Formats: sequence, structure tokens, C-alpha cells
Amino acid sequence: MPSAPAARTDNSKLAVFSIIFAVLALSMGDAVIKYVSASFSLWQIYVVRSLIAAPILIAVIKFREPTLSLKPVSISWTAIRSLLLGVMWVAYYAALPHIKLSVAAAVFYTIPLFITLFSAVFTGDKVTSKSWIAIVLGFFGVLLIVRPDADGFNAYVLLPLLAAILYAVAMILTRTKCLDENPKILSLSLNITFIGMGIVASLLIAIWDPAESAKNTYPFLIGDWAVLDLSGWLTMSVLAIVIIFGSLFAAIAYQNAPSSVVATFDYSYLAFAALWGLLVFSEVPDALTILGMVMIAGAGMIAIRE
Repeated sequence: MPSAPAARTDNSKLAVFSIIFAVLALSMGDAVIKYVSASFSLWQIYVVRSLIAAPILIAVIKFREPTLSLKPVSISWTAIRSLLLGVMWVAYYAALPHIKLSVAAAVFYTIPLFITLFSAVFTGDKVTSKSWIAIVLGFFGVLLIVRPDADGFNAYVLLPLLAAILYAVAMILTRTKCLDENPKILSLSLNITFIGMGIVASLLIAIWDPAESAKNTYPFLIGDWAVLDLSGWLTMSVLAIVIIFGSLFAAIAYQNAPSSVVATFDYSYLAFAALWGLLVFSEVPDALTILGMVMIAGAGMIAIRE
């Protein structure tokens, strides 16, 4: 795991504002993607959204900071961070057509538990008894949501778990190896990664040429690109704006305060996701799911305050 960052003055107020704004934007974008998942493939969203976002970011950078190089300070660490986040969003988005947004959000926010585990396993940090209690509590919270039995189990809930692991590692890198990167450059690098991943995946699918039955079964992952009308371009533009603000302010947040502080307010995503789920999809989680969400949130709070 990465070494500790160099000394730097934190700005916790800026970090808290930034992460709340970031998760508000990202949760809205996730709700939009869930809403249009039957109309567009994930890879089309990756490419078109970021082809809109990247030029906007470059224009903003050149206007606000004309002397700033578009090349990251550390190309390798920035690329690794971007790739982790790119794959993370593939895992998370792939789950959205199949599970409730609030459920995906709850499982995803096992992030602090993974950070605690990674610290113990990879860096040798001491994990207190309270942290282990948090891990166990969060594990049982996930079980209540996942319900791994023949009748209630939905394998798609495992994808937000994978996304949580990738996000935890990426944010640790943001706080350590990418601490001195300009947030706009991090956001630009992420969008370039989205474009590359979308093009490569689309080409591989075209070479594979899956059967129409497979495309109809999994349209979001292997379906054809849709022809964009005015509504489609507006949707992609909204998603572009959302990913710019979400990725930019998330980077600012994790650069300006310890991960434990930021993660406390990162949990506001759960409330936003539940709100969008109710307003847009009329999703009302059952009692066991709500209990599992509360257990995961409580476990995370315990873990990040250690």
C-alpha cells in the first residue's frame, strides 16, 4: 500500500463542502444512468459523456490556469487511480439496472471497512477491537441486504462490493500518491480513461459479435450503441456536467482532509441515493434492507473514527 503523504495544511471545511457537493452530483448522475440503462449501453455513456466533459475541462483549465500543464505530476499513479475508478464505476453501474439504487449505495458504502482491513493487512496498522466490531457489524449488515439464500439472493449486489474495494484503494492513492495533483487534471485524466475504456470495450464487443438474444438480455453491457436524438444529447450533457463536478470535488475533498474525516460526510450519498430512488423509481426498501443499511452506516462510522 502507498506510503504516508508529505506534510500539508488541511482545509476540513473545504473538504466537507466538496464531498457533500460531489456525492449529491454523483448520486444524481447514478440515478440518471439507472433510468436510461435500457436505452444506452454503458460504453456509449462512457465515451460520449467524457467526449463532452474532457473539452470542457481543458477549456476551464486553459482559461483559469493557462500555465498549468495538462500532464499529471505523476503519470503512472494518476493513470492507476483513473483506471481503478473507471473499473469501479463499471462494477457499480452494471448493478444499477438490476437492484435498487439505495441497496447498491448501502453495499457500496462498506468502503471504510475495506480501508480498515487494508490498513491491517497491507500496512501493518493496528486495528482496535472497536474496528473489528465495526467490520463484523458491517458484514452482517451486508448479509441482511444480500440475503445469500436460494430465494432472496441477487448476485448483482456483489458488484457494489467490488466497487467499494476499488474506490477505497483509489481514494487512498488520492490522499497519498496524488496529493499534489491538480484536481482538474485528475478529473481530466479520469475522463480520458473513460473514453479509452469505452472505445476498447465497444471494439471487443464488435469483434465478439454476441447473439441478439444475449444483447437483449444484457443491453446495458453488450448492447449496440443507440442513435442520439436531442433528448439523448441532453442526457449525455447532463451526465458530463455531473461527472465533472463529482470527480473534481471528490478529488478536492480527499486532498484537503484525512480520509476518515471525508468519509464521514461521504455517507450522505446514502441519503441522496435513497431520495432519488424514492422520487424517480418509487423504490421503498423493506425492513430488513433498511436495518442492513443502518448497520453498514453505523459500522462505517465506527471504523472511520478509529
